Amino acid sequence: MGHEINNRALQYLSGSQPDQPPLSRGDGSGDADLLDAYSQAVVHVVDTVSPAVMSLTGRGRGSGSGFLLTPDGVAVTNSHVVDGRSTMTAELPEGDRIDATVIGDDPATDLAVLQLRASDLPVAELGDSGGLRVGQLVIAMGSPMGLHATVSTGVVSALGRSMRAQDGRLISNIVQHAAPINPGNSGGPLVDSRGRVVGVNTAIIAMAQGLGFAVPGNTVRWIVEEFLQHGRIRRRQMGVRAMSVRIPAPLVRSLDLLNSQGVQLSDVTRRSAAEQAGLQIGDIIVSVNDRLVTSVDDVHRLLAVAPEGIQLNLSIIRQEKLLPITLT
Repeated sequence: MGHEINNRALQYLSGSQPDQPPLSRGDGSGDADLLDAYSQAVVHVVDTVSPAVMSLTGRGRGSGSGFLLTPDGVAVTNSHVVDGRSTMTAELPEGDRIDATVIGDDPATDLAVLQLRASDLPVAELGDSGGLRVGQLVIAMGSPMGLHATVSTGVVSALGRSMRAQDGRLISNIVQHAAPINPGNSGGPLVDSRGRVVGVNTAIIAMAQGLGFAVPGNTVRWIVEEFLQHGRIRRRQMGVRAMSVRIPAPLVRSLDLLNSQGVQLSDVTRRSAAEQAGLQIGDIIVSVNDRLVTSVDDVHRLLAVAPEGIQLNLSIIRQEKLLPITLT
């Protein structure tokens, strides 16, 4: 039964959704007509997406938002909304309360995947967050402060931001936006003007206005597909502990390096990929697949986009010599 649900969900995620009908732009011109077009765009998005947006509660304190991706109940929220729970209760806009099981929780991206025990549910379409542009209209939806079906609008303020996840990893390509969000918006969708989900709202900065952040939609797609296909997130693990260090200037010159910092290994786990490749305590990594690394975050970032089974080519400094290491 579980495999059938996962296969149907994956087929739905990979399929293209029908184009939305074009918005009426009105017959006039000028500021009033522009405002009318803006209003129509927002109203259309709300009508399209809001049935798939839900509020989430569970035992203990805290609540948040989420949204449905497939008609048979696959949904997404933030990892910090799930907060270690295995089950939650989802409430849809019409008031239906449905049990939801956590089928995947990834604190490294602050995303979690749920399975609602229902079918024929309304859904939101995942868009391509790689096409976002600064200044683009976005709409945040969720249940801030327990107020269901709340909508706010703003623009994309910046792209490519980074922020820390609960486990200390760096989440890359965060979308910064100006749509007002509050506690309880976490896990709700950030939507473009065509009603496609381009992010999952994840954080705000306290005492600041117009500073919201969302995990990009392309990351959401990857996480959902990984959990549905494999039951886990497949990440490359080197099996080391490391820290950023400054490389002495004479060594930088003698080795003709392009970076003055590297990542020095302080521990190598036994029988790990790093040990099998011949890495040793004290080695300083200066590049991975020809990409310079100056911090542990750089290494995490490169490992996150390197599929399992693909070799990694490292350049390391050992005893003042530059050596190649191949990690499989």
